[in-house]
Order: sequence, then C-alpha cells, then structure tokens
Amino acid sequence: MPEGHDAHVLVALARARKGRPLVHVARDDVRLSTLVDAARFMAPDLRVLDLPAWDCVPYDRVSPHADILARRIDTLAALAALPVEGPGPAPLLIVTTVNALSQRLPPRESLAAAAFVLTKGAALDMDALLGFLARTGYVRAEQVMEPGEYAVRGGLIDLFPPGHADPLRLDLFGDEVDAIRVFDAVTQRTTGDAKGVVLKPMSELTLDDASVARFRSGYRELFGAPKRDDALYEAISAGQAFAGMEHWLPLFHEGMDTLLAYAPDAAVTLDPDAEAARASRWEQIQEYHAARRDIALSGSGEGGMIYNPIPPDRLYLTEEDWTRLLAAAPRVFDLSPYAPAEGAPDTLDMEGRPGRDFADVRARTGENVFAAVAAHAAERMGQGKRVVLAAHSLGSRDRLGGLIRDNAGESDAARIETIESWDDLARAPKGALALVALGLDRGFETPEMAVIAEQDVLGDRLARPQKKKRKADSFIQDASTLVEGDLVVHVDQGIGRYDGLETLQVGGAPHDCVRVIYAGEDKLFVPVENIEVLSRYGSETAGVQLDKLGGVGWQARKAKLKNRIRDMADKLIQVAAARHLRKAESYIAPDGLYDEFAARFPYVETDDQLRAISETIEDLGRGKPMDRLICGDVGFGKTEVALRAAFVAALSGQQVAVVVPTTLLARQHFKVFQERFAGLPVRVGQLSRLVTGKAATATKKEIADGTLDIVVGTHAVLAKGISFKNLGLLIIDEEQHFGVAHKERLKQLKSDVHVLTLSATPIPRTLQLALTGVREMSLIATPPVDRLAVRTFVLPFDPVVIREAILRERYRGGQCFYVCPRLKDIDEVAERLEALVPEVKVAIAHGQMAAKQLEDVMTAFADGQYDILLATNIIESGLDMPRVNTIMIHRADMFGLGQLYQLRGRVGRSKARGYAYLTIRPNRKLSKAAEKRLDVMQTLDTLGAGFTLASHDLDIRGAGNLLGDEQSGHIKEVGIELYQHLLEEAVAAARAGEGMETLDDAWSPQITLGSPILIPEGYVRDLGVRLSLYRRIGDVTEDAEIETLAAEMIDRFGPLPTEVENLVKVIRIKVLCRTANAEKIDAGPKGAVITFRNNEVPNPAGLVQFIGKNAAVVKLRPDHKLVAKRDWADPARRLQGLHRLMTELAEVAKG
Repeated sequence: MPEGHDAHVLVALARARKGRPLVHVARDDVRLSTLVDAARFMAPDLRVLDLPAWDCVPYDRVSPHADILARRIDTLAALAALPVEGPGPAPLLIVTTVNALSQRLPPRESLAAAAFVLTKGAALDMDALLGFLARTGYVRAEQVMEPGEYAVRGGLIDLFPPGHADPLRLDLFGDEVDAIRVFDAVTQRTTGDAKGVVLKPMSELTLDDASVARFRSGYRELFGAPKRDDALYEAISAGQAFAGMEHWLPLFHEGMDTLLAYAPDAAVTLDPDAEAARASRWEQIQEYHAARRDIALSGSGEGGMIYNPIPPDRLYLTEEDWTRLLAAAPRVFDLSPYAPAEGAPDTLDMEGRPGRDFADVRARTGENVFAAVAAHAAERMGQGKRVVLAAHSLGSRDRLGGLIRDNAGESDAARIETIESWDDLARAPKGALALVALGLDRGFETPEMAVIAEQDVLGDRLARPQKKKRKADSFIQDASTLVEGDLVVHVDQGIGRYDGLETLQVGGAPHDCVRVIYAGEDKLFVPVENIEVLSRYGSETAGVQLDKLGGVGWQARKAKLKNRIRDMADKLIQVAAARHLRKAESYIAPDGLYDEFAARFPYVETDDQLRAISETIEDLGRGKPMDRLICGDVGFGKTEVALRAAFVAALSGQQVAVVVPTTLLARQHFKVFQERFAGLPVRVGQLSRLVTGKAATATKKEIADGTLDIVVGTHAVLAKGISFKNLGLLIIDEEQHFGVAHKERLKQLKSDVHVLTLSATPIPRTLQLALTGVREMSLIATPPVDRLAVRTFVLPFDPVVIREAILRERYRGGQCFYVCPRLKDIDEVAERLEALVPEVKVAIAHGQMAAKQLEDVMTAFADGQYDILLATNIIESGLDMPRVNTIMIHRADMFGLGQLYQLRGRVGRSKARGYAYLTIRPNRKLSKAAEKRLDVMQTLDTLGAGFTLASHDLDIRGAGNLLGDEQSGHIKEVGIELYQHLLEEAVAAARAGEGMETLDDAWSPQITLGSPILIPEGYVRDLGVRLSLYRRIGDVTEDAEIETLAAEMIDRFGPLPTEVENLVKVIRIKVLCRTANAEKIDAGPKGAVITFRNNEVPNPAGLVQFIGKNAAVVKLRPDHKLVAKRDWADPARRLQGLHRLMTELAEVAKG
C-alpha cells in the first residue's frame, strides 16, 4: 500500500482486532502526527493513542519537553488501565515511533498505582496532594500556563494535569473540595466545571523515599563513590528534581518494561523504513554514550559539570532485545509501498496504489494543472470510482474546489460536494468530486476510490493544520513587568529608576506605593491607583541620566519635544493630504489567473497575511497613489504580499521595480520572483553588483523600452542612467538600510507611482494606532501555519550537546548560526569550535567588517560553502536562509528579550524543526532579570509572540524606521511609551485641525481617603503579577472595564479582600474625577475637600445650582476648592458617599 493509504488500512486492521490493540511503529515524529491526524479523521469513533519519543538526544543535559511527557504519561496510564489478558472494551490503535519503542519504560504496575483522585464535595488532604505533586514531577509556578505546573493561593489550587486540554482550578472550603473548574491558561478565566479528576504523574519517575534510595545505591554501584560536586547526585539525594534526570530513569525503578508489556496482546505494524531507522538510532545512542564516557574518564568535564552516563542497554533496547520483542508479538506486519511480486509468500495486497502526481503538468509551461486535475477526476468517476480531493486546510479546500470547478467545463468534476468527515463520504453522491480538509502528504487509489492530495496538485505544501495556539500576549505582559532597576518616566517628574513597591501609612491606613529614585537618590512615592503616570522608558538605556526631582529640566525638555512632535504630526498630515489629492493608474486583478497565481503559494495564508494582501490590492484599484507599509517578522510572508501586488501591476501592463538594500537580498528576491512568475507572460530581470557588463546593459535597455516587466535589484535600479518606460509600482524592502542619497532618489520616483514598503523591524501595535490615517500600515504578526515551533534549550555550555547539535544539522543537510554578544568573544568561540568539530567549515561575520567583505561572506554562507556562520547579532534581521535550522547563542544572559526572540526567529523557517541552544556559563549565578528572560524564551515555544514582545521590549530602531532617524533622538529624551502617547495626541489634534493648540498633559486625580488600598501579598504572591495588575487597573477608563477586571481577579485569586475592594472603588471614583475635572480629593471622617484642575470647572452655572441645592453641606471656598461636610467616620460609608458625591459632580460637569 502507498503512503496516504496506510492510515485507512491501519483503521481497518485495528477494527478487525476486536478489542485487542494494534501498535503501529512510525519511522519518525512527523510521520506519527500525520498518521494520528488521518486515523482520527477517518475514524472519529476509534480510540487512537500516540506515544512520541522524548524530544531530546540520548544522554542529554535537558529534560524532555513538558508537552511530550504529558502525552506519553497519558497514553501509558490509559494502557496500564486495560485488562492484562483478553480483549479490551473497544478497538484500539496505538501509534508510536522507532525511537519511542526502542526505549524502555517504567514498570506497568508503577503507573497503574500512581494516581491521585479528586472529587467535588469530598475531603482533601492538602499535604498528601502537595506531596504527590512534588514527587511526581509537577512544578510549582506563580501562574499555571503549561502541562505539569501547579500554583497554590490560599483556598485555590491551579493544576495542569497530563491528558487535559486546559488546566483545572480547585476551590477549597476548609478541607473540602467545594468546586473543580476548568479555566483558560491565557486569560486565566473559568470556562467550565468538572465533577472530579484523576491526577496522573507528570514524570516517568517519582522522587519518593524508595525511588531516591534505589537511585543512590544504583548510582554508587555503577560509578563508585560520587564526587563532592556531583550536582545530579546531590539534588536527587535531597529529593529535588534535576534538569535531565530522566536520562538515569532505570536507576529509579526496580525493573523496566517495554511498550509491548503495556499491550501484551498487541499486533505490530512497522513503517517501510523502520528497520533502517532503528539501526541508525542504536548507532546514535552508542556514539553519545561513548562521547559522555570519554569526557567522564578523562575528567575534563566542561566547567566541572559531571556527567556519568548509564550503560545503553539499561535504558534502550539493543539489536537482540528489539528482535526478541518483535518475535514475542502475536502478529507483526511490515508495511510496503510497493506492489507485491506475483505469488510472493506471506504478503497481503491491500490493493492500494500511488495516486496521480501532477508534477509533470506543473513543469510544462502553458499547461493548466487545475484543468488536468479536473480531467483526471472525471476519468476516474467514469470508471465508477469515488474521487476525493484532500486539502491541508479549510481555506485551501474551498479555494482548490473553486479553481477545479472553474476549469472543469461540462465534466463531472464540475459537481463539487464538501464533506466534513470521512463518514459523510459514503453518503456523498458518487458522481461528484468530494472535497475534504485532511493533511495527507500523498494521494492514493484503491479499486473503489481515488484520493488526490493537495501536494499532488500544487507540489510540496509546507502546511500542517493549525493547532490551537496559546497566545503569548498575557504571559509576556506579566513577564516583562518592571524589574527593580528599570528606568521609568513620570509624566511630571521625568526619568527615574523603579525601586519596587512599598506599603506606606497614608491617612492612618496602609497604602501600596511605587518607589522611584531620582538624581541624588531622592525618592518619589506614587500611589498604585495613579500608576498610569509612570511609563516604561524602553530597552535602550545606555547613557541615560536620571532627572532631578522637582527640577525644571524635564518640563523644559518635554515642552520643547511637544512642539517638535506637533510639527512632525503636521508634516505627516500634509504629506498624507497631498497624496490623497494626486491621481494614479488603478489596477484590477484578473480573476481566474490571479487565483491560479495565488494557488502557487506553497503555504496556507495566515489571517494577517490575507488582510495585508486584500488591503494592498484594494489600494492599487483606488486611482490614488498607494503608500503602504507592510511590517512583519522575517519569514512571516511579506514577500508574498509583494508578489501578489507585482502580479496585479504587471498584468495591467505596468512595470514593477523591487529595490532591496543588499546584493544577497536582491538575489534571494530575484529567485523567488522568477520561480513564481514562470510560465506567465511576465519577464523578470535583476540589476546588482553581481550582474556585470553586457547583461547589465541589456537589462537597462529592456527597462527603457518596456520589454522587462519586473526588475529586482539593489540601489543600482535607482541610478540616474536608468529610465523606466512606464513604472507603475515600486516595492522597497527594508528602506531603513538605504543611504540618504538613495532615499532622496526614491522620493523622486515615488511621487505618482504606487509604493509598497516592506519592513522586518517589529513595530508595536500602539505605534501603528498612533499613526492611524497618516501612514497606511498592515501588520503581519502571525507566523506561517507550518512553522514548527523552535525547540528551545537553556543550558550551561556543554561540548557534547553543542557538537551533537552541529553535526545533526549537518547530517540533515542544514547549517547553523553561532551568535556571540560581543566582538571580543568571537576568537575564543572560533577556537573552541575548531577543537570540538574540526570536520565543519566556519565563516565569521561581524559589523566591523567592510560592507563588501561582509556581503561576500554572507553570500558564500547562503550558497552552502560553510556549515556554521559565527557572528555577532548582525544576523538579527532581513535574511531568509531556510537551510539554517539550528542556532547557538553564546552567553544568552547578555541579550535582551527582544533580541533573543528575533535571533531565534532566524531558524525553523522550512519544514524541518528548528533548534535554539541558549548557553550560559556553567556554575554561574544569573541575575534575576536574565533568569526571567531565559525562562520566557523557553516557555514561548509558540510562535507569533514577536509582536507582543516588540511592544514590550521595543528597541528604539522600530520607531526610527517609521518616523525618520531624527525621531529616535526624541524617543531617547522621554522613553518610548510617553513618546507614543504624545505622538498619538499630536496626530489626533492635527487631524482635527487643532494643530497649534497646546497638547494637554496626561494627569491623574489624587485621592486620599484614609482607607487601606493595596493588593495584599497573601492574595497575590508574585510581585510581578501584582505590579501587572496595578498597571492594568491604572489604565482603566470605564466602569465596564473595572467590572471585567474585578471578575477576573475573583476568578484567579478568590474573593476580593477589603483592601482590593477599596482599590476598585477608588478607581471608579477616579474615572468620575476626570469627567468632573477634579484633580485632588482629601476625604476624612468629616467630609471632603475637592481641588479642581487649574481651578477650572467644566460647567460653572451648573455647579452654582448644585451648591445652591446643597447649601447646608456644600460650599465653594475663596481658593476655588469645594468643601463637602459629611459624617463619614466609617471608612466604608466614606467610600460610598464620595462615590455618590463625585457621580453628582460628574453629571453637573456634563451639563
């Protein structure tokens, strides 16, 4: 049977086993996920379990990823619960891999016994639960985000057990489980209820006394008396988890089992290449063991990190073990994609044959692949077969269906039926083409059916169906809260240093305040309800001076800057207005041809990408010159937007110029454009340093006489001697890298042609909003569907791991980046690499090399002449090198969060999984901030966090690109957040025609009540989360937002304590103060004194009327302060009364 057909056959075999399991052994993890998805789609009623292998190398220093451990435990626990003999209750298919089957497992009975049952309404022994979690591999966290984490907050316990899609929250009443709720790991809000739950262990080993004792005696027996600095032995002896301890798994158990011991009655099917994969795995295991053993024997452990490897046969199956294991199984089938020879013994022909691959049609210019598919489908229907087209996603299913219908003419293939599940297939009419969303890599045929896969039609598709991805936003929000020592900007006092939270006595009651240090160590305390007057300065803090508290320097700087920003906003508005008045050709996409061109894109478009494409194409058809900026991380699909725009312009008879800053990028783009426009009536040429003499002259002539439709090149395209016959669209990539003269030339070209600019520097959404209506922007913040998340390891520098990572990349035909934080580290690392991996070629690149020399090195590396590029972080932006799938970052603790994220985004850009190794110095203590950054990187395996991150850790370049370099200097003066706020206001004012009015300062009403106002430490333990909540509370401007926030806090942390209730009420009063223009309120037992901002009242006549009505208790003093006499001895009544009074004053202000 061919690949594609196999899932269909495995489902049928599993059903035929009548409750006895079927184990299928896939060659690798990619194949495992394809088969599991296909089997679950084809048979939703069949129980399909998967057992992936650990995702680290043998004898590694890191533990397997929590997700992998959770999936393994879930499957093993389900198998341990099956009857030991006889058939189970229902058919069962277990899909595993060669690597997973060749690894020994904990004994079956140890998993069957290890569980903790929680039931709603039952008593709970808290110590027993916490003991179980600590012993079985759960990790205590401040906030539960990943499988295997738990958090305890008073009467609430959050847990994320294996086998659950979402975490659980236990609400305790005394020692009884009052409720078990399901919640969303991102928003932390409840989404449902559960009656009970069986907690499974989170690790394949437990750290109970018996296991620890077994480990200690087994370790001493194998390796002799442990040395004093053996970190693994010391940690386990103390009952503490240690990174990578799973690689000594057999020492924790009395014996080990195999997967077939968990399913003793199982028949086994093997992938075609399983035997070869097993042999190479065993070779790899022995190699790693030898490397570790040699280092241990020579005593040259890097930085004193001891690693004693256990013998391979203790944890893995040897060749003999593997043979014995399969010989003991009741039935073993080898799957083969080839048709059997006549009369071959012991061979079962499942009558599957490879489907039709349309590669030959795609290769022939001028042939329509969709018409060929329609003709093939109609022919198969004519033979009485049911024809199915399997697309990777719902979007591509609908688009492919449309294209085939358009090209089918009068044939049967013009009848299209969309089916949602395999079961519907039997009910669909035979004379129609059935469309289904199922990620098959290849199509197949059987006597009854012909299945065509999307890859057969369009060539290699790089798409996996999108799993539900957790958004990284809220996690980064908490992770990037202020750390002591960060610079902050106070709107009135200027730049200071954040120094933590302090609880002060204000009006005789405790009140949380943010402590900020200014020049001369002066301190300023900002009440938490006014926290919005503080903003983050940004990440570029070198050479920044603290302001003097109460000094005039800051106010003068801010006033000057406001004027400059206002001028800039006016200029931006004028440019935008002038552009609106000009006319330009409008281009419309030709229908059928455009869809075919779009279908050549080998990915599934992301929502952001589709939006950017449609906005660009709309702009081209408006009849006004387009000026759109497309922002998106490298590899997020900006080039596709450019290709579609170029297609529309070129087919409207206009010329397109694509201008890029470097020869390397020019070559890269030229290749892409040439491939995508192959077979279309469009000629693509290039101009750069690499195009010399005759070729360049010919290209220039073709540009001038209009025979060349699209030219891709460096600034050579901008040279004076080049004239276009009819330039219609100018595409500029990474404009910030061009020099001043080239930018001027671009401006001349731009005046009445359409312009599309691409930029890979992340620009935060806030900055985009600030410029609404001034610059047309599209953000592409979602990564392509198929980008597998980059597997990230944070570890002390380890020569075995680094050598392995480099060689693994080389064996799979890839390359590596090795990035150093400083130029002075490069020589030392180069020597180390020379000694570690003498068999690879290393290229060196850094910013102090001459531009041409640097470009030559990069070009040679891109051409595959070197295996490793050793560089400073100049590789951060711009380049697309799909062959590079491993990155090592030296001294990762020295990089900022944004830099680490950008660097990691350079790998994992193709179908292969990317790996990032963030190395730190062995046995060195990291600063708290560095530790937090590296934690975030390891947790953010999800993609698309770049933009969220950019907003938090925005480096000043982002704004410089968008607004011009002069503005970068302005940002340095006041910090990025305040700058964005001022810019937003200036643009809004300029658009409303109030350009010359002075911009109003942000102000925050001050309220003194004498009531405790804080989030107690006992309620929210983690300082970062507390600060983040204060920040969110401070930004609230409406009652509805306050309610939502309060509901979220009750959900996450339990009922609100009085102090938090007070804080929420004060925020409500603050919202009313803004409406009433009340700047300050002093309230006490006898009433309140209210100060108006600038002594101005929004509605004086209304206020006079209000005072007249309440003459006995309300008076206006000569200093324009309003005095309200009340009996407010009770603090709770004071808050209520003040809320009522301010509600009335806000109504008066509205008139």
